[in-house]
Amino acid sequence: MKNKNSPLIILLIILLTCAILTTSGCSSTENGTEDSVSGLEATSGSDSASQTSGGSENNTLVLGEMWDIESINPIDGDAGTLICEKAAVTETLVGANENFSLKPGLATSWKQLDEDTWEFKLRNNVTFHDGSEMTAKEVKFTLEKVISENPKVASMLNIDSIEAVDNYTIKIKTKEINPILPGILHYPDTAIISPSSYDEKGEFVKPVGTGPYKFESFDDQTRTLTVVKNENWWGGKVGLDKMIIKGIPDPNTRAMAIENGELDFTVDVPYSETDRINAIDGINVEKYKTPRVYKIDLNLKHEPLEDVRVRQAMSYAINRSDIAENVLYNVGEAAGGPFLPTMVWANKSLKPYSQNLKKADELLTAAGWVDTDGDGIRDKDGKPLKLNLMTYAARPGLPPMAEAITAQLKEAGIDAETEVLEMGSIDDRREKGNWDLYLAAYNIAMVPDPEYILTNWYMTNGTDNGPGYSNPKVDALIKEARKITDLNERYKKFNEVESIVYDEQPMIIVAYYGCAIVKKDYVKGYVFDPTAHDYRINADMHLENKS
Repeated sequence: MKNKNSPLIILLIILLTCAILTTSGCSSTENGTEDSVSGLEATSGSDSASQTSGGSENNTLVLGEMWDIESINPIDGDAGTLICEKAAVTETLVGANENFSLKPGLATSWKQLDEDTWEFKLRNNVTFHDGSEMTAKEVKFTLEKVISENPKVASMLNIDSIEAVDNYTIKIKTKEINPILPGILHYPDTAIISPSSYDEKGEFVKPVGTGPYKFESFDDQTRTLTVVKNENWWGGKVGLDKMIIKGIPDPNTRAMAIENGELDFTVDVPYSETDRINAIDGINVEKYKTPRVYKIDLNLKHEPLEDVRVRQAMSYAINRSDIAENVLYNVGEAAGGPFLPTMVWANKSLKPYSQNLKKADELLTAAGWVDTDGDGIRDKDGKPLKLNLMTYAARPGLPPMAEAITAQLKEAGIDAETEVLEMGSIDDRREKGNWDLYLAAYNIAMVPDPEYILTNWYMTNGTDNGPGYSNPKVDALIKEARKITDLNERYKKFNEVESIVYDEQPMIIVAYYGCAIVKKDYVKGYVFDPTAHDYRINADMHLENKS
């Protein structure tokens, strides 16, 4: 018969031993060695090791992030969104309201002094997590780091020089007129950090920002990021003592983790499961519209896809309404142009392509693709019209949507095959040109202005122009629109671009994205931010009666 008191005795012995080791100045991890990861505090890799000091466990939020956490550097393009929006460690100069209009952030105001010069006034009495004050000097340091390490953002900023006029005034001169500079400074990769984020050799160590939470540790084995409350946040009271952010890229695993109590908060579980999970006692699911689109990139270097008639036929073959209702379970809706119709700059005349197999047949036949052997697949010059469609699984709508799209394409005589791959494999395939179609979900308002998307997606050599699309008229319209400061005239010019690419379909816009937030009932104070990349953790969040 087991002694019921023995576990208590063992626990007391363990506690006594730990106390002795602590007073003698020794410390150890599970494997008996002290680890360091890029100069950061490292833990042993277990869940219990992630529960480090610095806050009550009953007020610690365990968050299931939808991506593996591979970097904590907010500057170079790898972790800006994570560190700024999901961990709330850093903050940007400029914020955005729900209608995508701009609002003050770490900058309280800004004005354009002349065509190429902007002046920003900074918020007073803001301190970094290292205790130092945020001044124009640190803002200049951050933006120069971004320019040197993040080519995509550097090209958008197009900055010629930055001057710290005084402690709370910074002057930015652009290489040419750039009306959306304040909007670009809403981009998470431009969030302000302290120079102490780097060591004496200039190597990145850890993110030291101004946000409501400050970096505590990053477990390199489990890819778990831990942040703790910033007691001195300029914005006021912070609700949580700690957040433990775990990268869980599989939607089914995220669903199981919140159901079995491993998580308090997560996002985008399988959409077919949202109603079932919402019915579970103690868990609630909230569905939101978010500025993101499901989009198919087409490799225009491949013969079938370089023909606009083939691309248009593919768009007519897709039943967007059916996908929104029966694949996304209405966590999203059929899309026409690249922007949500509610966005002030969107071309509202663009309606979703309706499935029209007769029109698709006419276009494909005109392009020379017909079914000569009766097998249901079109061919030309002895070659079948066969395509591969790559996607990834982190966003739960993508794999089933890919399957639905390939089935619908086959109705039009196009033999399409779905491949669900890891992002590394997708990137490798795209870099080598070994791909036909790529279905992904893209944010359309990281910078609240149409120039951001239309330049990066559709301009020749645009940073996100994966298909290799090039149209001199589109390039000219974008360049012209960039220099227009009158918003109505600016938007009209960009609307012309939207109309052209709507007709030419170098990228097929399928549906507007919906976001499913899943959280325990004791998570209080969460407010969804439609301008965020996926979701944003707000400082008012807190836990009530977490057991």
